[in-house]
Amino acid sequence: MLANTSFEETRIAILENGRLAELHWERKSSQNIVGNIYKGTVENVLPGISSAFVNIGFDKNAYLYISDVLGDKGAAIDSTLKKGQQIMVQVAKEAISTKGPKVTMDVTLPGRYLVFTPFQTYVGISKHIAEAEERQRLERIVDRLVATHLGGKGLVVRTEAEGATEEELELEVKYLLAAWQQIQKKFEDTPPPTLLHQDLSLALQIARDIMSEQVYVYMVDSKDVQKEVIHFVEGFAPELKDRVRFYESKTPIFKAFNIEREIVGIRETKVPLPNGGSIVIQEAESLCAIDVNTGRFTGSKSQEETVTSTNIEAAHMVAQQLRLRNIGGIIVVDFIDMRKASNRQKVMEAFAEACKADRAKIRILPITRLGLIELTRERKRMSTAALLTSECPECRGSGRVLSSETLRIKIQREIFEMTGGRPGGSIRVLLHPDVAEAFRGQHGVIEKNVQRSIKIQIDPQLMWEDYRIILE
Repeated sequence: MLANTSFEETRIAILENGRLAELHWERKSSQNIVGNIYKGTVENVLPGISSAFVNIGFDKNAYLYISDVLGDKGAAIDSTLKKGQQIMVQVAKEAISTKGPKVTMDVTLPGRYLVFTPFQTYVGISKHIAEAEERQRLERIVDRLVATHLGGKGLVVRTEAEGATEEELELEVKYLLAAWQQIQKKFEDTPPPTLLHQDLSLALQIARDIMSEQVYVYMVDSKDVQKEVIHFVEGFAPELKDRVRFYESKTPIFKAFNIEREIVGIRETKVPLPNGGSIVIQEAESLCAIDVNTGRFTGSKSQEETVTSTNIEAAHMVAQQLRLRNIGGIIVVDFIDMRKASNRQKVMEAFAEACKADRAKIRILPITRLGLIELTRERKRMSTAALLTSECPECRGSGRVLSSETLRIKIQREIFEMTGGRPGGSIRVLLHPDVAEAFRGQHGVIEKNVQRSIKIQIDPQLMWEDYRIILE
């Protein structure tokens, strides 16, 4: 794990087997609020969409859906919440595009080994802890801790708790309970909107969620952040604190490990496959579409086997890119058509296996006869591409601009309308440099069509689709 904390942002890269697997970003100008707990005021209750909007102190009100409301199950939202009511909510997803943050009243407090759920009574153990004997051991410990300290409140045992001692788990339960009591006191004492609890900084979140025996090194390029992380890690895994190291070289850490180059690649829509094929990733506001192409790969066997081989390779690449680019929501992958159901199943299994490394929740639907796989991936934050980029002022987000040929015909039509089709006289046309070059190749055609003398001039200040027509 490599942490770069320069200027106004923290960037953390997670490398697996020498390959960049995940990128995490936190900026001071738009600090992550997912996990934060607020005291807010209900602004609107809309029974028609079973939702409410809550003022938690931001420009956009937070969105609260009925499934995230605490109260009688099956009751209408307007019988549970009233306008002006003061409630405690936790941010589940940050604001994306035109939508405000999504919140829930079912507050959770995550620790290293456990997640405390004060409004639940359910006690669960991560499905990733597979060994029956270990599950039974943890169940016995947690049942005792819940009865002794939490008064029957809920608790979820995280995967990291595997092998943890009873003393470590008890210490964390006491810490989480104390944090919850502070939140409750602040809720009672302060007026809304107010921040009741702030989640950890990105550097500490990564340490809490990922730091384990599997992590070879957590390298940080800031002495202050290194001290902060070491102090934090000492609290739950002192044996791992020596793996938190300071990066001393003069070469920037992301440049030294070729991360900067890979970040540039995140903006590319086309991602090559090792065999010569490619995948094309196109993010839209409502969903992400991914297309698989064979490219120049023809294989040495039948077409069906070639297509299946490319699809399996693409399945691994798609899983990698979803995780690396942090793409969430609805995703549709258009694999190359396969005739045999057995081959479609192979691709489906390869994709499901590749997605197991992803820590986000993923739900994959069966592959269709057209070769489409539909899936949903948990989205808590905006995708990396959305964070890094903004809408192109020339194409206005479409990814396309008018061709020079289209512009030529459009300008000819406009000149014809301006002159009423009367011949004679001279006209000056100011164009973007590249468009002007294309127009010069058709100069004679343009003059013939508009029946006027045309002077084509370059104006570097103009954007691709902009032009000026001057009658002389």
